Order: sequence, then structure tokens, then C-alpha cells
Amino acid sequence: MNLDELPYQIGLTLIEGIGDVNAKALLAYCGSAGEVFKQKEAHLLKIPGIGSAWARSIVNSKNVLKRAEEEIEFIQKYKIDPIFFTDEKYPTRLKYCSDSPVLLYYKGNADLNREKIIAVVGTRKPSAYGKEKTEEFVSELKDSGILILSGLAYGVDVLAHKTALENNLDTIGVVAHGLDRIYPQIHDKVAKRMIGQGGLLTDFMSGTNPDAVNFPKRNRIVAGLCDALVVIESKRGGGSLITATIANSYNKDVFAFPGRAGDVLAEGCNGLIKQNRAVLIENTADLLYAMQWNDTEKKTNKTKQVPLLLNLSDEEKIVMDVFNKKPSLHVDELCQNTEFTIGKISALLLQLEFSNIIKSRPGKMYELA
Repeated sequence: MNLDELPYQIGLTLIEGIGDVNAKALLAYCGSAGEVFKQKEAHLLKIPGIGSAWARSIVNSKNVLKRAEEEIEFIQKYKIDPIFFTDEKYPTRLKYCSDSPVLLYYKGNADLNREKIIAVVGTRKPSAYGKEKTEEFVSELKDSGILILSGLAYGVDVLAHKTALENNLDTIGVVAHGLDRIYPQIHDKVAKRMIGQGGLLTDFMSGTNPDAVNFPKRNRIVAGLCDALVVIESKRGGGSLITATIANSYNKDVFAFPGRAGDVLAEGCNGLIKQNRAVLIENTADLLYAMQWNDTEKKTNKTKQVPLLLNLSDEEKIVMDVFNKKPSLHVDELCQNTEFTIGKISALLLQLEFSNIIKSRPGKMYELA
């Protein structure tokens, strides 16, 4: 955690309407969150996608930064870990998602870059069949070391969390509100257990209510953070289908348990399978086989995805040519070898770091990821 940068990192998320994509554009052009707030309005207006309203909000940011300082007091008091997009602890899987959050708030002890992560989602009002399948699926992962991810909602979500806890599996709940509350409140005891055996994760600041508009944003984190998404049971139009759609867009592996034809609670899963948007599974072994997680010879670490270099700009290719000759470089060496200014090289390095091609090290050092 960089305490000098933290007020600006939080402040960047408070610019009304800025969004994660535009926030990353600002970071790429300016080099850091702190530098964003030091820019003059005329310079900000030259950045693609940044209009006059956002530029004025950044320049006149006194109230924004004051609110950021208040949030810092809150997270320090309650031992919440802020994880910025460029931090080493930021989930690698999420970095590959274009709309991933610039800033996460995390309270827990599980590694967000665990080798294997499965998201388990489904209806808030599962049938006896849905409950049985949730408990069976998660309990059969005992001793696997797989992290169970869900949304701490009623029904399948909380049952997946509870079953994980009972089987000594770490489990993380992604919530659609700030970490100053638990919603639904009835899950407070489960949430407290999860903090010691997994954690709670959100991209919302304290004081944020669990409004309906927040849940699709929560769902994108669930979809982006996992290797495999499992839909246990869902009616047509259920919230878990939104998560499945997002997971499809992220090219994640999506699985679904089939249900009885004509059953309202089976329409969502059956529809995913029928449309080839999910692979049919009947048990845990089916998923492990499909993911090649039960075959030591074919085991793959999905966290360490190899980034494609085909879409680099000409300037980024110049930088990468230098790295290809020497995989670890100081920023001054890069300026010397590319003849780019420090401002230009900083922006290019940040963009390459966003793409998980390089990573920063202390002392202004950079190396291949």
C-alpha cells in the first residue's frame, strides 16, 4: 500500500461518472493517480474520452480528496486492504477484463491469486435439488485447495460459502456494497467466519448501500476472478445468468447443472446448456475432468496466462524490443534506449503493466511479467 498515492487512487474512483475504463486511460496518460490530480484542465482535455466536466472535477478535487481521506481512516480502523490496479496483489485474472475495477477493498486472508478458483452461483430460492447439488459439489472439493467464490446472497450463494467453511475450503464473498455492513444482515455470522477463512471483497466504498444497480457490477468481479463459473440452479432471467453472460464475455469456463424439463427453476441452466453457453455437468468430477485439474500431466495454471503481443502500438513494440534484450530494466535505461521522455515512457510502462506484460519493482525497476 502506497499511503502517498492512496488518497489519489481512491479519489480517482470518486470522480462522478468516470468509470473504470476512463480511469485507466487517465492513469495510462498521466503515469499515476497522483499525477492525474496535478494536471491542468487543458492537458486533461487532450486525453481521449475525458470531457470538460470530468476535467473540471479533477482540477477542483478538494471535496473528492477530503472524502478519500475519510475512507482511508475507515479502512485503517477496520483493517481493510485497498488493492489498486497496479498493485502486485491485484488479482491477475481481473487484469484481463477491460472493465475490471481500478480499486478493490478486501478484508480477508485468502490469496486473490490462488491457483484455482471456482465461482458457485444460483437462485436465491433453490429447490431441495438445488440445495443438495450445491452441498454435494462444494463438499466434494474438500482437500483440493480450490478457493470457492460467490456473492453472499440468499440461497445457493450463502450455501456454497457455508459448505466451503464446513469442509475447510477458503471462500470469498464478493458484495455489492461497502464493507461497513453485511447484506443480507442475516449472513453476518457467516461473513465473519469467512474473514478468517477466505474473505470479503468489493469495489464499493463504505457508506454504499446494496442498491439493485450495484449487483451487475458485483457480478463482473465474480465472473472475472474465477477460472470456472458453476451455475447450480436458476430460473430464466435470474441474476446468476447475468454472471454467466459476463463470464462468457471474458472467455471463462462456464458449467451448469441440468434440471428437469418444464421446471421453472431449471430453465436458466437448461437454457445455458442448450445455447452452448455452458457445459453440462452432473457432479464435481465432471468439472475437474473438463478443467484438467485431476490430470497431473495436463495441469495448467490459469493464473499465468500468456498475454498476446499482437495488438501493441508501435511505441509499445519499441519498449518491448528493449525488454527482449534485457528482461529487467531501470526506467532511466528505458528512456536512454528508446529516446522517449520520462512522461512518455511512464505512460507506456503503465499500459504494458495493465496488460500484464511487465511488472514494476521497487526503485523504478521494471521486468517482464
